Amino acid sequence: MSKKRTASSKRWIAEHENDPYVQEARRLGFRSRAIFKLKEINERDRLLKPGLTVVDLGAAPGGWSQFARPLLGKNGRMIALDILPMEPVPEVEFICGDFRENDVLAQLEALTPPSSIDLVLSDIAPNISGVDAADAAASSYLADLVLDFAEARLKKGGVLLTKVFQGEGYEAYVKALRGKFGSVTVRKPKASRPRSREVYLLARNYGVL
Repeated sequence: MSKKRTASSKRWIAEHENDPYVQEARRLGFRSRAIFKLKEINERDRLLKPGLTVVDLGAAPGGWSQFARPLLGKNGRMIALDILPMEPVPEVEFICGDFRENDVLAQLEALTPPSSIDLVLSDIAPNISGVDAADAAASSYLADLVLDFAEARLKKGGVLLTKVFQGEGYEAYVKALRGKFGSVTVRKPKASRPRSREVYLLARNYGVL
């Protein structure tokens, strides 16, 4: 490992350990700081309600599922998917696999008949290579897969909350969402690091234009 990379890693570790959201997540027993992103959006937009069927894409280590599942009540259902293993979350069905692979997607589709989902949550992101063009392409591909899945499985009037990265392809993706959902708004939670290009697109009222 180069000295530059070692120094960069040390800075990241120091920043992570001093991050107030990391510290608060540990204090409260949450699995990741990402939970505060969903918590803030939910407090503003009231996405999670008893009885909903929800799919959580890019779920590991499970923070979003951990936060969301209790809000769905006994009649709700939550299905989570990630390429990485995830410690079980009570009452959450989990699929471990790569969302880009057809057999993994088929497993998810087997659990979610067409027009059966109320809300798709996606915090999915590619492994960052540091090559901007490659990272943008990988991110766009995943975002397109998420939208394709949402189109096939959301109920009419359903909701998609998905992480995207501002840059090449961003405006076209927002335009595509606006062609399929009644409203699309941009959310940048306080827990998103300011220098990060990530934002969350909240698309409501699927098929109600």
